[in-house]
Amino acid sequence: QVQVAESGGGLVQAGGSLNLSCTASELTFDNYDMGWFRQAPGKEREGVSCISWRGGMAYYADFVKGRFTISRDNAKNTLYLQMNSLKPEDTAMYYCAADCALSGGVIYTIGFHDWGQGTQVTVSS
Repeated sequence: QVQVAESGGGLVQAGGSLNLSCTASELTFDNYDMGWFRQAPGKEREGVSCISWRGGMAYYADFVKGRFTISRDNAKNTLYLQMNSLKPEDTAMYYCAADCALSGGVIYTIGFHDWGQGTQVTVSS
């Protein structure tokens, strides 16, 4: 059974940075595009970024473009999200998922595995 585990969240002031990590087990990691998603209290989960299986292509939601950078290390089965210039509205639980895609400007996942526990990012003003 595929399992993902996110880490690296925390409490930062506006303008600060965090680097999230996601490891995957029971997954042929380099067969899949991988993505980051987030869910703020009272809101639906939304796609943040998606990177192709080789890392050559990356997509970002408009609200993080220019501030966040997605990357991956296939040798380590690890996905990263470098978050800079954080804003209070970035406060959310962040999740990773395999098999992401972009359609109509929206990043989504096919959702063939369970979500992990996520990692909380809190940005204070």
